[in-house]
Order: sequence, then structure tokens, then C-alpha cells
Amino acid sequence: MTDIDGPRLAPAGGGMATSLVVFLHGYGADGNDLIDIGRYWAPLLPDTAFASPHGPAPCDESPAGRQWFPLSGMDPHRLREGVLAAAPVVDRFIDAEMERTGVEASNVVLVGFSQGTMLALHAAPRRPEPLAGVVGYSGLLPGPEHMAEVVSRPPVLLVHGADDPLVPPLATQAAAEILKRDGFDVSAHIRPGLQHGVDEEGLRLGSAFVARVLG
Repeated sequence: MTDIDGPRLAPAGGGMATSLVVFLHGYGADGNDLIDIGRYWAPLLPDTAFASPHGPAPCDESPAGRQWFPLSGMDPHRLREGVLAAAPVVDRFIDAEMERTGVEASNVVLVGFSQGTMLALHAAPRRPEPLAGVVGYSGLLPGPEHMAEVVSRPPVLLVHGADDPLVPPLATQAAAEILKRDGFDVSAHIRPGLQHGVDEEGLRLGSAFVARVLG
């Protein structure tokens, strides 16, 4: 897979970045889909830079969008193969953004939506230097039987719509239980009436979490 790029936001305060948020979009979207969350959060995080890379390949089902890896149903073996293939690309992007901004790993938050959440929950705990935190919207934990690979345990916020027709909310509840058993600090929220998306309360929960883990 090739290296990736996408839209960025400089710190709203106008100074040097002291923290970094990296967004991983969902299947069939691209980096433009989540960068607006950075604009929403920026007033609360004036010293934070935001980056939202496009997935490395055109989406198999919607070529105008991008994907992190092929997605055919929710076959656990395919999901495992997908995150294993895509994680090095994301790691290189995070490393490059850290070098560009001068931000240390302890001040980096990884935020995913749907397929991006799958990738974030796989990649972040396997990075040797712990990130500040992970936010996962409407996703699941791929390869839960491979938790022995985990080398760091950043705090995690999971948010999921109760009426999600694509990824069942039980996936987030299961992920929270598995991560807690493995020693992660996890907070999980199921949003009544929400389908496959992020609502105002989800954005508020996310911004409060990010502000807290970034100190």
C-alpha cells in the first residue's frame, strides 16, 4: 500500500501544535468526511493540529470514495487481514505527522469512524509508544483473540448508534468488555435513535474525552 495524505487543520490558536488528532474515515468516504469534526473541536483544543488522511485505495463499492482495506461483510478473518495490511500505512502517517508538528506520541489521539474505528483499535495498542487516547465511532474490535499482541493501552472512548443497521451496537459493547478485561480504561456509550453516524452528543463526548486525555 502507498503512503497517504489528506486535509489538515493548523491549531486554531495560531501557535505551534502541542497535540495532534488524526482521523480515520469510514469505508467509501475520504479524509474530507471527518476533518469537519476537527473544526468543531478546535475552539476547545486551540493548540491541537488535526489531520484526516484519505484511505490508500479507491473503495471497491464506491470508487469516488476510499477504503483502508477491502470490506466484504463482517468476516472476522477478512477484517483481521485488512487491519494487518493497513496498519503500517497509518503508522507511517502518524509518525510523519508527529515529526512534522513536533508532537510526541503521548499527545496524539487517534479517532476512527466505522472501518476507521476497526483500524484505530487495531493499530493504536500495537504502537510501542502509547498514544494519548483512541475515539471509536460506530465500529468494532477486529481480532479480539489476538490481544496478546498489545504493547500499549491508551484510554478508549467508544460511541455507537443504538439503531445502527450496518455495524451492530453489540459490537461496541463487546469491544468495551474485551478491552476492559485486558486492562484498558474504556468508556462506551450507545446513543438512542442513532443509526450509522455521529450525533451532537457523540461529538460532545468525543471533544470532552480528547480534552481530558490531552490534559
